[in-house]
Amino acid sequence: MAINLQKGQTINLRKNERGDNVYDLSTVTIGLGWDVRRQGGFFGRLFGGSDGPEYDLDAVAFLLDKNGKVADLGKTLPGSYGREVVLYQSDVIYFNSMRHPSGKIWLTGDKRTGAGDGDDEQIIVKLDQLDERYQKIVFVVSIYQGLINRQHFGMIENAFIRAVDAKGREITKFSLSGDASMNGMCSMVFAEVYRHNGDWKFRAIGEPYPTDNFIEVLVPYTYK
Repeated sequence: MAINLQKGQTINLRKNERGDNVYDLSTVTIGLGWDVRRQGGFFGRLFGGSDGPEYDLDAVAFLLDKNGKVADLGKTLPGSYGREVVLYQSDVIYFNSMRHPSGKIWLTGDKRTGAGDGDDEQIIVKLDQLDERYQKIVFVVSIYQGLINRQHFGMIENAFIRAVDAKGREITKFSLSGDASMNGMCSMVFAEVYRHNGDWKFRAIGEPYPTDNFIEVLVPYTYK
């Protein structure tokens, strides 16, 4: 049975509540989901209302070394319309570089609406095969152009991050819904997994940031 975490709580991903090694970490799915709070007040909800503008939430993963830093920032490539593609084939997994060069962690794709049940975005990681130089993975969610569109986590409800093992068993889940403390916050360090005594642990974080650019969240995790 999956363990529902509160902010700041940590569990061992391989063990169940009794401490037995039951979960298969050869392939772990980190699933993220959310709903956009319906607009229009009581009468708008009563008569169908409007779901409001599209929200594009992007899942990102930082792979950290023993110093808690991203060691490989990859390449910068020319992109379309004069824009550069940064962090390509780096230790950062995001929409412009969806698969790590090792092939052990990847982003499945970008779902823009948050509509429907289940995961809206997924990051797949082969934890048991990940190189020892990676000691921690930090999972971030950012609202694309949230500042321009005046969209923030205070407008989002039923947001969650969960871990599912290779056999499809949900190991743990951390949920939160937007409130006044999330107003103006456009990015979130949602959770992290990290090595501990030869195993992997999962920590629920839920730390919001006002920026809608995940690179600003990344800066403290890089070498100066």
